[in-house]
Amino acid sequence: MSTSFALALSAAHDAAAGQHYPQAALYMVATPIGNLADITLRALHVLQLVDAIACEDTRHTQTLLRAYGIDKATGSLLALHQHNEVQGAQQVVQRLQQGQRVAYVSDAGTPGVSDPGARLAAAVQAEGLRCIPLPGASSVTTALSVAGTIAPAAQQGGFVFEGFLPTKGAERSAALQRLAQESRCVILLEAPHRIRELVQALAPLGCRPVTLARELTKQFEEISTHRAHELAAWLDGAPQRARGEFVVLLHPTAPQEDRTQGLDVLRQLLPELPTKAAVKLAAQLTGVPRNELYAAALQMKGEG
Repeated sequence: MSTSFALALSAAHDAAAGQHYPQAALYMVATPIGNLADITLRALHVLQLVDAIACEDTRHTQTLLRAYGIDKATGSLLALHQHNEVQGAQQVVQRLQQGQRVAYVSDAGTPGVSDPGARLAAAVQAEGLRCIPLPGASSVTTALSVAGTIAPAAQQGGFVFEGFLPTKGAERSAALQRLAQESRCVILLEAPHRIRELVQALAPLGCRPVTLARELTKQFEEISTHRAHELAAWLDGAPQRARGEFVVLLHPTAPQEDRTQGLDVLRQLLPELPTKAAVKLAAQLTGVPRNELYAAALQMKGEG
């Protein structure tokens, strides 16, 4: 443990110890997604306080705790991952019924979002027991905060969190086709060994902007936005770009019916106005992104 974290533990006690931490409660604790400093003071205090910690990987969590100078007996760490959620949840429920405080942490980030934890929370609440969230790091909101995803004019904002796509070919293709029709921002997660396959599958989206965020909060963090059909070329531009865990954001786009209307308006304006002026006016009238209309205008002129 570094001196910095020794000071953090002391600060955690000063800031959080005076708050109320009920017994017979499950504490869902967010942990860093890469940078160890991205831990909250309340999380440090609760991890010291609880009687047991349920976690995806006990070895990983023990290493994390030791980095912060938190000493927990091996027997107080309970394995609870996607392969034993039902049995693990019952073990946690039994401890809570005995009046214990139990924390749950995933390997990184906020439990229950994409990592295991949702079934555990549901099981605890089904027994009438309390589940207390401790907010913190999340790769989803971290990437979203810097991607600059802006919905076209007059379109509802928000985003759709899809997480990891199915790994089987047919199911994966069906999911991608469905998401291609989604006009809101779509957030995907992807592993390094499948990122090339994903960007190739996104290429038919053409000019739709896509942000790739990899190794978030780590030393080699990289966040880059490109048109969908340019992603494969960017990924091939340097070997390291395919390494690390990815958050992939499909930027908002106009709904299909608006795009059709935008193309119709553009087709009527092009014979009367210069290309840039026609594109600008069509975008203002229909809300379809200018870059999409400009690419369509060049294609129309070529065909003409």
